[in-house]
Amino acid sequence: MQAFGVWLGLITLLTIGLGFPLVIWVERWLGWLWWPYLIGIGVILVGISLFIDNVWGSAWLGILGATFVWGATELKKQARRAELGWFPNHPKKIDPPFKQVIRKWKAPSL
Repeated sequence: MQAFGVWLGLITLLTIGLGFPLVIWVERWLGWLWWPYLIGIGVILVGISLFIDNVWGSAWLGILGATFVWGATELKKQARRAELGWFPNHPKKIDPPFKQVIRKWKAPSL
């Protein structure tokens, strides 16, 4: 009997579960314009996972990278939720580098 799938499922559930507060925190303190940087972090983590020899470490790093990419697609939606008053809004958000360029891009959505 293999327990690898069960444990991997639990790790996936916990990692994705941590992605929800990550989206809320990033949007509250930084703003939704940070989405390209979250995608970049996610892609880098997935890329690093390809070179990890340990199966558990590689799997977790890939899941964490995918969670960051998914979180980037949720930032714009989270900003709308904060505008509606569902979540606290921080008035002095930190602007990302290249803010004017990023503002012209369409934010990803799933």
